[in-house]
Amino acid sequence: MTKQLSGKTALVTGGSRGIGRAIAERLAKDGATVALTYNASKSAADEVIAGILKSGGNAFALHADLVDASRIPDLFDKLDIELTRRNGANALDILVNNAGNAGWGGISDATPDSWDTMIAVHARAPFFMVQSALPRLSEGARIINISSGLATRPLPMVPIYSMAKAAINNLTHALAMELGPRGITVNAVAPGWTRTDMNAAVRENADMVKAIEGDTALGRFGETSDISAVVAFLASDEGRWVTAQVIEASGGYKL
Repeated sequence: MTKQLSGKTALVTGGSRGIGRAIAERLAKDGATVALTYNASKSAADEVIAGILKSGGNAFALHADLVDASRIPDLFDKLDIELTRRNGANALDILVNNAGNAGWGGISDATPDSWDTMIAVHARAPFFMVQSALPRLSEGARIINISSGLATRPLPMVPIYSMAKAAINNLTHALAMELGPRGITVNAVAPGWTRTDMNAAVRENADMVKAIEGDTALGRFGETSDISAVVAFLASDEGRWVTAQVIEASGGYKL
């Protein structure tokens, strides 16, 4: 049976942990050659790559600190070298802007530096990732941005994060209009509460877990595989007629 992404190339930012890891693993399972970026933990990235290779997939890791947008062109230069070495060309078929950092803290806790760092990773980096990717994106490529349900239902405990994800939704629509003539689809996936290390503290509070699950139509926390499945659909030919959409994958949270 032919894998649906066989012959495709993908770049997943923040692919060494959490949702990004699940996305990288799923796209590789579906046949894509996957490049994932990591920042803090090379060992975590190496573990993901080793698992993909063991399963018969094709993947490699690149270091990237996306707080500094001026370094993004260097990331793509390294990507060019690796893709050309492996595939004979640097064409990119799938770009997943997933990298993020923790955003807990209300307005009284914020500082200009914390604001800058949050916006840099969640809003500025995806913009300049797409800018650098443009000459490399194949006709009919896919751009998939990871947003959040908090973009439309913000919480006072994460105002900066909520703002940044709202910006991603807007960017998704703008890019879809600009890149449509090339057959490139641009969508965002907005997870709800999903089991990752970023919300481990929340899941240690039984009352909060009960309240969240009670507010979720499907009655549970999401799994990273729930999110990667939606990304895989958008990345495949089956998602060819979907663009400019923000697809909430939350199990029906706060309906």
